[in-house]
Amino acid sequence: MAEARKGFLFGLAAYGLWGLLPLYWPLLEPAGALELLAHRTVWSAVVMVLLVVLLRRGRQLRAVLRSSRQRRLLVVAAAVVSVNQGTFIWAVSNGHVVETSLGYFMNPLVTVVFGVVLLAERLRRTQWVALGLAATAVVGLAVDYGRPPWVALALAFSFATYGLVKKRAGAGAIEGLTIETLVSAPVAVGFLVWLSIQGQAQALAGGPGHVALLTTSGVVTALPLLLFGAAATRVPLSTLGLLQYVAPTMHFLLGVLVFGEPMPATRWLGFALIWVALALFSVDSLRRHRAARLELAAATVKA
Repeated sequence: MAEARKGFLFGLAAYGLWGLLPLYWPLLEPAGALELLAHRTVWSAVVMVLLVVLLRRGRQLRAVLRSSRQRRLLVVAAAVVSVNQGTFIWAVSNGHVVETSLGYFMNPLVTVVFGVVLLAERLRRTQWVALGLAATAVVGLAVDYGRPPWVALALAFSFATYGLVKKRAGAGAIEGLTIETLVSAPVAVGFLVWLSIQGQAQALAGGPGHVALLTTSGVVTALPLLLFGAAATRVPLSTLGLLQYVAPTMHFLLGVLVFGEPMPATRWLGFALIWVALALFSVDSLRRHRAARLELAAATVKA
């Protein structure tokens, strides 16, 4: 019980830190999204290499590197997460914090779609209803925005893709993230050098305090992932599934209450449909998880 409580707190801390990210990236302006993404990648690589050394995970890292299949999948993961993070940084720096929350609210539903399309999984009736409500919400929000909610869709699909690729790669959290950042770091360094040559680099022009804050982007990336990894080994997946709504809820509240983004009635309706869809999806998942546990317990007793 104590371990489960610890795991819950670790998970809550991880998603809480992710939820606060809209407050972090604007502090690094006037640097643009791509420049900040490049710095995040470089400093994350530094932090992850240090973690591998301090935690003595070199043997596990070499084992992953020896697998050509895992290497290929982690290269794909590095590309996809770069799209996700670049979109997120641009969005929170350009007044689209509420739309980022929509993207991460949609993520579990997009994961279900991937299961149907890519893994030939069959949906239950409740899941079909949830997806229908989500599709209706996206159409309604497209009408409200005067365009499809591209930020939300890009975040939802890129993060769902990242989760699918990471699951298939089967690498540990530290080893996987280390390889992802090391793969992307040379491209990031090259881009930063090019910006400097062009005289367009902004991130290092804000003085020592600004530079010091910039270097923390590696810790900001690594710490929630480590907390998440600690939570994943201590609590059921059903608990993690519910905790994942903490971050987009915080994004939504920050967008509306702190950044003052507009929420007309049609936008509220679109979000309400998404929230109903998620409630249906979560209740259905919990019921299935409970039924599976009861079946397993009954089978154990019979054996």
